[in-house]
Amino acid sequence: MSNSEADAERQILGRIQEMISQEKDLRDRLAENTIDQPTGHERLGRLETELDQCWDLLRQRRARAAAGQDPAEAHVRPASQVEDYLS
Repeated sequence: MSNSEADAERQILGRIQEMISQEKDLRDRLAENTIDQPTGHERLGRLETELDQCWDLLRQRRARAAAGQDPAEAHVRPASQVEDYLS
């Protein structure tokens, strides 16, 4: 893995960690009723979708690298696509 590939992966993982932290904070605030419920749930939904997209991008990059392809050619897929994946 080249330095630029490693840097890109670290950036994606860093963003994932930020979003996980934001998600936890938002869930805590919703549980404590310190945030408007509809607004909180809307923000949580957007955050979950973006998190799914980041995980998908990371998996794409790793799969491309494992197959000897350029990981930089991976791209963020539409929310409608990543939200239909099964865990």
